[in-house]
Amino acid sequence: MVVRKAVIPAAGLGTRFLPATKSLPKELLPIVDTPTIQYIVEEAVAAGITDIAIITSRRKPALEDHFSPNEALEALLSASGKPALAAQISAIADLATFTFIEQSEARGLGHAVSLARDHVGDEPFVVLLGDDLLADDGKHLRSIVETHDAQGTAVLSVRQVPGAEIARYGCVDVMRVWDGAMRVRGLVEKPAPEDAPSDLAIFGRYVFTPSIFDALEQTKPGRLGEIQLTDAIASQAVDQPVYARLLRGSSYDVGSRFDMVRANIEFALRRADLAEEMTAYLAAWSSSQPVTAPLAG
Repeated sequence: MVVRKAVIPAAGLGTRFLPATKSLPKELLPIVDTPTIQYIVEEAVAAGITDIAIITSRRKPALEDHFSPNEALEALLSASGKPALAAQISAIADLATFTFIEQSEARGLGHAVSLARDHVGDEPFVVLLGDDLLADDGKHLRSIVETHDAQGTAVLSVRQVPGAEIARYGCVDVMRVWDGAMRVRGLVEKPAPEDAPSDLAIFGRYVFTPSIFDALEQTKPGRLGEIQLTDAIASQAVDQPVYARLLRGSSYDVGSRFDMVRANIEFALRRADLAEEMTAYLAAWSSSQPVTAPLAG
């Protein structure tokens, strides 16, 4: 069955970006001039996804506003001699078919995904986490969808991380099957580095079959009373094949302040309208700084 639906959990508080996220959804923080979540949606669309459910909360009406038509703004831009910008704004609502599902209480990523059960129905679907950003025009997402097509089961994305960083992520125990894809033997949520079965951390791209909803329903709340998606995947891996696809190339954890800044710099350097000016600025700034200059903050 063709994978055509996506679920994007976006109900979190975004506390690491306070005070900016006091009133602005974290997912709308821009990378240069485009909200993070729009990049996630565009990635899904580039991979052939046409139906997107965003799990949101009542505190974030701006998310739905962003992906809805705004005829008044488009008319104002057109009347101001900015038809290209008006067309750009109009195109956002046409990226895909959008559904917004409210998560009324914070009960974890697994709970957020479970809310999409009725929307997904009996189809396979992808999950994209908004903190994990790629700039590959959907290439990696297509690769995990293709692995699902070949195997007919759940597939998750993993990336190699250095030593102590594994304690920040879900970690997989795998056996290699073929180049780039692996059979998952087990999963551990945020293990101590000495207990980690590998250096492979789960990256926020998944393909699931509808059976994940039964697994989530049977998953008991863990730390902080949250239902962990990793626990549900681990329970599935006991009884049925689960595969992982290795992510190669650059990625960004824009849930961290450093990677958010890095993403803004590197995305600007890729843009034809900004690259020259940005490159010159960075070169000038770097040459003007003492080698041992302390960092503020």
